[in-house]
Amino acid sequence: MIMSDEPHRAVKLPLQGTTILCVRKGDTVSMAGDGQVSMGDTVLKGNARKVRTLGSSGKVIAGFAGATADAMTLFERLEAKLDKHPGQLTRAAVELAKDWRTDRYLRKLEAMMIVADKDVSLILTGTGDVLESEDGVLAIGSGGNYALAAARALVDTDMDSEAIVRKSMNIAADICVYTNNNLTVFTL
Repeated sequence: MIMSDEPHRAVKLPLQGTTILCVRKGDTVSMAGDGQVSMGDTVLKGNARKVRTLGSSGKVIAGFAGATADAMTLFERLEAKLDKHPGQLTRAAVELAKDWRTDRYLRKLEAMMIVADKDVSLILTGTGDVLESEDGVLAIGSGGNYALAAARALVDTDMDSEAIVRKSMNIAADICVYTNNNLTVFTL
């Protein structure tokens, strides 16, 4: 949070430093994340892995935007919820969102997540939101809107979900200074 010119009024900035994109098309879902880690206007690392598989079966993919330690905490919590509710990503996500919103420690975490399995793709936020898109395309992070627009333009083409996320992420990387072309991509 930064302070505005008006006293006692905080302005929340969007999460900077990454782009995560998820595209569901046909019977596949693909998720990509860039590899850039920035601190202010300095690039600290170019090959971070912000997308991973979760659970022992590897049938859930997840990507994060925000603070790394916060995201790791959320990944661990979501994996525990998936162990408790196997094969029920939506239920596990709702349970995590409840905890994230009500737990004093978790409420302070600054991150957003996209999670997907063979049936559903969801955005999870610290405000308790568990959102599914109408068109199967979700994006978060500083370059999220660029990747989202590109993916929506490409989703009606003959490209498969993985080709769409790769092309869209490259477009976002050309526009957003906090996003690079070093992609991690998973497809289910």
